Amino acid sequence: MPHWEIIFFFLIISFVYSSVGFGGGSSYLAVLTFYAFPFQELKLTALVCNIIVVTSGTFLYIRHKQVDWQKVIPIVAVSVPLAFLGARLKLSEDTFFIILGCSLIVAAILLWIKTKQLEQPETPVLKSNYLRDGTIGGSIGFLSGMVGIGGGIFLSPILNLMKWDTPKKIAATASFFILVNSVSGIVGQLSGVNKGINFSHIGLLALAVLTGGQIGSRVGIVKFNPLVIRRVTAIVVIVAGIEVLHKHLHWFQ
Repeated sequence: MPHWEIIFFFLIISFVYSSVGFGGGSSYLAVLTFYAFPFQELKLTALVCNIIVVTSGTFLYIRHKQVDWQKVIPIVAVSVPLAFLGARLKLSEDTFFIILGCSLIVAAILLWIKTKQLEQPETPVLKSNYLRDGTIGGSIGFLSGMVGIGGGIFLSPILNLMKWDTPKKIAATASFFILVNSVSGIVGQLSGVNKGINFSHIGLLALAVLTGGQIGSRVGIVKFNPLVIRRVTAIVVIVAGIEVLHKHLHWFQ
């Protein structure tokens, strides 16, 4: 059984992340790495928890017509197969953690950067561009598959910096992106699954994030300042990234 601290942290992470349209994959990985969770279970656990946290939010975005399919489809059409391929890629433990550490640091920087909000409907936004959006989606999708995150923690800040669309539509895009890439990553991992995976551990943590995500959506966590949440998350993520690199880059030893 996972340490009770891990279950508690997963509940809190899902509680907070559900308010800003992320699944929490990067923070789940940070916690699991800190507690030396079995390497072969890391990515699968983070992706399963991602799906649980973002599913209800994604359907709400779709229901309220916040997903611009004309702009979203080029992103996910490339990201989904590349997330599958990234998940299938066999990496040594040190290589995986070095990529993860670098990814966490980059994600933290992107989260920290404050972007100008596009709230007014008449504010110009970027038009759909298949090559540009496909390249962004595919690159993040492949990286996400390799390290076991949904990719929204990269996609959302990048799209905001590009003034790709309004914040609500970017949040909706990131939520859908996380969902489909997490599913693709799980399929990629399970197609070459290690028999040593303890699915009861994953089930307990999945229950924790289900509880946290549902509570968060029902008590009005959206009243919290999203910028504060993002920057606190950025601090946690960059500390985790540095710690991962410190442990696995041998020239740090």
